[in-house]
Amino acid sequence: MSQSFPPLKNDLLLRAARGEETERAPVWVMRQAGRYLPEFRAVRAEHEFFEICRTPALAMEVTLQPIRRYSGLLDAAIIFSDILVVPQAMGMEVLMNPGPSFPHPLDTPADVAKLREHVDVNKELGYVFEALTQTRHGLEGQVPLIGFSGAPWTLFAYMVEGGGSKTFQKAKTWLFKWPEESKALLMRIADVCVDYLVGQVRAGAQLLQVFDSWAGELTPHDFATFALPPAEHIATRVREKLRAGGIPEVPLTLFAKGANSPSSLIAAAAAGYDTLSIDWTLNAHEARWIVGPGVALQGNMDPGVLYGGRDAIEAAVQRMNASFRKEGGKPKGWIANLGHGITPGVDPEDMRWFLECVHKYSAAGSDS
Repeated sequence: MSQSFPPLKNDLLLRAARGEETERAPVWVMRQAGRYLPEFRAVRAEHEFFEICRTPALAMEVTLQPIRRYSGLLDAAIIFSDILVVPQAMGMEVLMNPGPSFPHPLDTPADVAKLREHVDVNKELGYVFEALTQTRHGLEGQVPLIGFSGAPWTLFAYMVEGGGSKTFQKAKTWLFKWPEESKALLMRIADVCVDYLVGQVRAGAQLLQVFDSWAGELTPHDFATFALPPAEHIATRVREKLRAGGIPEVPLTLFAKGANSPSSLIAAAAAGYDTLSIDWTLNAHEARWIVGPGVALQGNMDPGVLYGGRDAIEAAVQRMNASFRKEGGKPKGWIANLGHGITPGVDPEDMRWFLECVHKYSAAGSDS
């Protein structure tokens, strides 16, 4: 069923994601709906984490909180959810205590038999779709709404490790001991992500981001062997399914955090995504030189700078701006963001200052 939504008043994000010039850089922040906001903590005090994800009215409320607080400063909303709803949809139990925990991880390939053979995303993840639809209406066209999924390698790592990891011993044991079984599971996860992301567009998402948070844990060879093929599969199949369904395509962003070698960047740029999001350890000049003009770039201020006070934030934004665009010219194919998610201890007013500085220094004709 096609949705009818309020007209979009601010399309800076969508234009930048497609590589176009913009009057200034659009800006949003990963995890902008989250623990640094007192209004989020108030909701979280009354509700379990996944309860918020699974309750469309609560997910909408949390998604809209930063849009209200930073009215006119943010150029996108990102739906409040979690990448681990995909393993849940595949039949795995996931707890938050306080970080993600899988009581029954996939220890060997034989454990894959525990997963659902077929995942009906409308049944298992319909609550996300409903949250997107409600939020798209709740935004009243102020800014675009971003949907997202974890990338197969990152989801695979959680499913095998049973949570976060510093060594990725279990996940890498899988890759190197059972490479073909690993590739099969990665593509199985990718197919669920495809259906999930297409469903998000149907529900109202106007841009999609794929988060490969653990990409930097792999060598360039292993990134190309294991992580990139399923990510490329997602981009190809999402576009194919949207076209087949008569649904307008939306821009796609890949955030392969830490996959910063020239070969990994070049491969990621050719994977079918409109935008590459880069972390703070990579210089934008270098990234642009490596990947060429064919993709937009998103990023990439160090989130830690938000603890440094106004002078440090302003200086970092000036450097970021100078790195991404020519002095006095219009930004082209650049979405301003942090190089990873905003962290819980940030003062919300320092976040406001970051946004104000991006507006000031990225505007065409401004001094960098």
